[in-house]
Amino acid sequence: MEKNLDILLVSEDEIISNQVLNTLDQEESTVTVISPEDTVREVNRQTRDIIVFVQSDNDNSVELIQYIKTVNPSTYVIFLAVSSEITVLRNVTRAGAEDFFVLPDEMSLFLSRFPTIKKNYVLKKSSQEDNQVVFGKGRGQIFSFYSAKGGSGKSVISSTFAQTLKLESAAEVILLDFNFQYGGIETIMSIESNRSIADLTPVINELNENHVRNVSQTESHSQMEILVSPCDAEVGETLDEQFIAKLLRTCRRSFDYVIIDLPSEVNNLMVTTLEESDKIYYVLYPETSSLKVLKHYEELCTRLGIDLQSRMEIILNEVSKENELQQGDLKDILRFPITASIRRDLKGLQPYVNKGEPIRKSPKEKRLIPFAKDVRKFAKSVLS
Repeated sequence: MEKNLDILLVSEDEIISNQVLNTLDQEESTVTVISPEDTVREVNRQTRDIIVFVQSDNDNSVELIQYIKTVNPSTYVIFLAVSSEITVLRNVTRAGAEDFFVLPDEMSLFLSRFPTIKKNYVLKKSSQEDNQVVFGKGRGQIFSFYSAKGGSGKSVISSTFAQTLKLESAAEVILLDFNFQYGGIETIMSIESNRSIADLTPVINELNENHVRNVSQTESHSQMEILVSPCDAEVGETLDEQFIAKLLRTCRRSFDYVIIDLPSEVNNLMVTTLEESDKIYYVLYPETSSLKVLKHYEELCTRLGIDLQSRMEIILNEVSKENELQQGDLKDILRFPITASIRRDLKGLQPYVNKGEPIRKSPKEKRLIPFAKDVRKFAKSVLS
């Protein structure tokens, strides 16, 4: 069981990092090294068992440790100080650090004590799991639906996927419409509201779940929450990357699944969203022009430093025997796995789109259109 621990080393000092890594590697744990500025993103993206935090020159250790303990209180934080200043040590302890060692004098002490710290953590973790009865809120999953080519059907797919997750499970689900200029989700889900994501701007610095639920709309059939777009380009321009990051991190802590419908254009807000996402579902129509657009998107993400290989998966939409390309052909072309295949269903889907009605209305619907069946299969694979 000890070999399964996930350890994060936060350090910008190469000498200290190497000293620590030599010991941690011998323990055969999974160890990841990051710089302090990447702490928030990594803590949000993945739950860690133990975090070894090395004091940096730009010392914001207290704030980062407080954030770590807020996101996951069970994470064991060890602080390695490069200064013996008592105020710093007192503050990091108050922030939630369980242990601290002053370097370089106590490096050997830390290295000798770490195996015991790890063993005690494993025993405590096992005891908590044995006594656990109810799973509380912690770190939800962020799924972004995107396509660089307009008209791919991602808004219909993302909204139906979010609704299906809610209907098929007891999970807390929220759907976010990031098409700030024109919206679209409010029409698909038959929502009329004078409140939007932009109404969270005044409280963004102290944002919590109550603020989000006060602005979100509850979809009547599934009871999932929806944050609609302001549908105003001028208002959308006032929302910056910091706003998006804080909104997503709050939603992650408050909901099990955060589903995002992204616009096709690439801007700073979209880049921030993709970096915060656990999964990026790219909706692809199986034809040559869509493949060319996908290639341009991959090249752009490479230039921007966005990691797609470990997080992006393909959703084939409007699959039909009449398509120019079939799924078997695409498997040899695409660099990303095809996670879902959704059939063309104009006859079944069009009446819902025309009327602006949600496609799913009950967890036990006897008759589902082919589109809804395929989305349900996709959603159940995620839930399982």
